[in-house]
Amino acid sequence: MIETPRLLLRPPEPRDFDALHAMWSDPEVMRDLGPVKSTAHSRATIARHLGYGPSHGLGFNVVERREDGAVLGFCGLKPGAPDTPIAGELEIGWMFARPFWGQGYAREAAAASLDWAWVHRSDPRVVAITSACNLASRALMERLGMRWFTDFEHPVHPPGHRLRPTVAFAINRP
Repeated sequence: MIETPRLLLRPPEPRDFDALHAMWSDPEVMRDLGPVKSTAHSRATIARHLGYGPSHGLGFNVVERREDGAVLGFCGLKPGAPDTPIAGELEIGWMFARPFWGQGYAREAAAASLDWAWVHRSDPRVVAITSACNLASRALMERLGMRWFTDFEHPVHPPGHRLRPTVAFAINRP
């Protein structure tokens, strides 16, 4: 578990499913990230991230607001996707439900995840990717001190898809 003044970052539990699925099935949240998720796809996403724990000591966490236990989003670290320029590197990512945008929660959770990485991992850098059109995530990467290092065509999206052009950012170990 990772704690900040306002947040708890913890592994997902069954009680979190409805809030996470609501976020992943919201077309506005998913606009620059990928297709909305079905119930089955949401369950598979949670299972995949829980699976990074035993194999890598990683995984995205539920971001819970300390004051009331509200599930705000999903943030954490995972192995970089195969067939991308970040394959095998330590990747950070985040996603937050619409009611919690613009309140500094994503930055707080991502910064805490980076701090955790520097203490618990030996990776020389942490990377992040997003669709080139995802200006909000790109801005957060820059606010975290990450810098652009390459553009690529993400193979998960078909040629010509608006989300296929992808950017990669990195931050070196302090």
